[in-house]
Amino acid sequence: MILPFRPRRSAQAYEKIWTNHGSPLTLHTKTLAAEIEARLGDRYRVTFGMRYQNPPITEAVERLHSEGCDPIVVLPLFPQYASASGGSALEEALGVIGRGWKIPTVRTIGPFYDDARYLGSVAAVARPLLDAFEPDHVLFSYHGLPERQVARVDGTDQWCLATPECCARVTSVNAYCYRAQSYATTAALAAGMGLEPESYSTSFQSRLAGQKWIEPYTDKELPRLREQGVRKLAVLTPSFVADCLETIEEIGIRGRHQWQQLGGDELLLVPCLNADEEWAEAVADMVREAE
Repeated sequence: MILPFRPRRSAQAYEKIWTNHGSPLTLHTKTLAAEIEARLGDRYRVTFGMRYQNPPITEAVERLHSEGCDPIVVLPLFPQYASASGGSALEEALGVIGRGWKIPTVRTIGPFYDDARYLGSVAAVARPLLDAFEPDHVLFSYHGLPERQVARVDGTDQWCLATPECCARVTSVNAYCYRAQSYATTAALAAGMGLEPESYSTSFQSRLAGQKWIEPYTDKELPRLREQGVRKLAVLTPSFVADCLETIEEIGIRGRHQWQQLGGDELLLVPCLNADEEWAEAVADMVREAE
């Protein structure tokens, strides 16, 4: 049921965000790669590849092979861990590297949901915008994930989604839980930006029909916030490091329209990190440490 309709709907959504230079995701990531390479210096080559779009991961690895890069540092640009995102990208990159005749040393950088440099970069982008906007509430909206994928990282089969508080903190049991890591990111950002507990919340967007996805859902959270009297809403999307379809169109266009239809005054979409200078330096630091 998805295939006959989803490509057409996606194409219509992309038309709303497309630029003269292509997709915002590709543009921002390309610029970020150049900024990182400039900071790392002549000893490094920085390139990027995408799991399901262009340029593909294969092309990025081939470029590094052609320039004799050894070691190769692989950084999936997903702050919170999920096998469907960061895990899949890492699997593809390692698979492509492993098919070569001369296999270099490979070092990987894992999830950085609690890395002070990542958190500081997000806060630096968001804080002046929030100060100027003065929102009634701040919503941290993360990409969604099917519940069954979250549950599979629980080796005990007794913790994940068993209680409402299962993701309140990251423990040895849920260390790889995407939902728990998302809540940890929210808590750290809220503390760093001085937000009061009642002034922010967490939700998950971009779900598909057919199975249960992690809650609360962003499009269901908006009516709840309006019922509580919120009029000026700011939305951060910390699971995305570059603005893309899910941020610009899903939140900035559809989400804002929903908010207005609900009677809200304004919805501010805080931009992602994109190629922010502090973020580029943070990634460069991660690479130096990995090498």
